[in-house]
Amino acid sequence: MNEKPKTLQQAIRYFSDEQVCIDAVAAMRWPDGPVCPHCNYNQHYYLATQRRWKCKKCGKQFSVKVGTVFEDSPIPLDKWLTALWMLANCKNGISSYEVARAVGVTQKSAWFMLQRLRLALQDETGGKLGGEVEIDETFIGGKARNMHLSKRRAKITGTGGAGKVAVMGLLERKGRVRTQVVPNVRKRQLQPIVKQHVASGSKVFTDALQSYDGLEREYIHQVIDHAKEYVRENVHTNGLENYWSLLKRTVRGTYVSVEPFHLFRYLDEQAFRFNNREDLDDGDRFNLALSQVAGKRLTYADVTGKTVGEASC
Repeated sequence: MNEKPKTLQQAIRYFSDEQVCIDAVAAMRWPDGPVCPHCNYNQHYYLATQRRWKCKKCGKQFSVKVGTVFEDSPIPLDKWLTALWMLANCKNGISSYEVARAVGVTQKSAWFMLQRLRLALQDETGGKLGGEVEIDETFIGGKARNMHLSKRRAKITGTGGAGKVAVMGLLERKGRVRTQVVPNVRKRQLQPIVKQHVASGSKVFTDALQSYDGLEREYIHQVIDHAKEYVRENVHTNGLENYWSLLKRTVRGTYVSVEPFHLFRYLDEQAFRFNNREDLDDGDRFNLALSQVAGKRLTYADVTGKTVGEASC
């Protein structure tokens, strides 16, 4: 099969050969040929039996995994690339249990693989949003009615977002979305984020939360009061509200429960698929994700804060 895969079935067949996987990752990392990650020298020998290179300058050996999210993993690349294809293209995400069954690893290994791959999907933020930008916030966490009474009493001590994690979102209409976990939704927390990500002079649309008061000094700020209406001509935050709905369906339907400590990784995953949903097919979206695996490293200790432990979905 010489053509690049366009479906999951084709991808599984295409990447069934380890050398094909190595060549695919190497082509994305080093368009002009492999470069030693130890000394940045581009002259080397290829050790075919070991499927790695030996640098002619420093004499050190290196594989295509070095310096990527795959580094130090005994799991073969065909399993990694299949998991990446699924994560990049499944609209509502893919759980570690599904990946474990699909590629033949343990659930714990699949969970760690997905956390590494989410790092690869992290947006390489460039430039500020502009034009018309919707700004909104939401709270993500378990519904009180689904909790055991004792757990509800311990976690829910107020109304609204009590016991949940606050997330802020900025959506450029007909453009990209950016989201991040925030400690609270107060003015001193939200407005610096707006100024960091939105170009001065842009039109911004928010709800009536008082934390957004004062944005009119730098932006054309229009407010929609949801206590009275949800749309007033072009003034609304419906695009971002729809995105929150998609995000929460993914979290509740696929992942069921996400620890607050890991939530930002799931936000990166959802934003990647959303931002690349229209102009790319599955193969192109996979290639984009694959092009972002280099220069990123995530160890088990980084993910969990410990060297040995149980993973969750």
